[in-house]
Amino acid sequence: MKLFPKSEYIFSIIGEETETLERLKRRTELSESLTSNITDKSFRGIVKDNTFRVISSEIGKGAFCVLTGKIVNKDGQVEIEINKAFRILLSVLLCLPFIGLIAQFFSKKEEFSIIFILVAILQLLMIRYVFIELAFRRLSKSSLNKLSDVLDIDHIQKS
Repeated sequence: MKLFPKSEYIFSIIGEETETLERLKRRTELSESLTSNITDKSFRGIVKDNTFRVISSEIGKGAFCVLTGKIVNKDGQVEIEINKAFRILLSVLLCLPFIGLIAQFFSKKEEFSIIFILVAILQLLMIRYVFIELAFRRLSKSSLNKLSDVLDIDHIQKS
């Protein structure tokens, strides 16, 4: 079981590689830290040579997904993953059912039941496969659409 989702796509661009990368540089606020900030650009991040590592510039939800990619000739690939800061926060959220289970085990108020283990596992699965997965799908699709618009992507498919 992968703890955090990740998607990889391959694509082809319409124009030339240099024009596409220049357009991406113009639409990206250069920043080493991948954090949200108010800007008029589409992305924040790093664009070097034919590689890029960017986040969407939307405040709040734009930093959730990091897009890391490379363009060679007219073909490219992009990997979308959850930002490291959000992975840390989500890891804490995933630990909460176990903390509750441990607290219930050591509590003297009522007897510990095996049902609590099942409930903790179900809560863990619900957090991972409902909340995190749905948020990742929605926000990664939004970021990918924005990247597709900036790069003038002709064809994109999941690899």
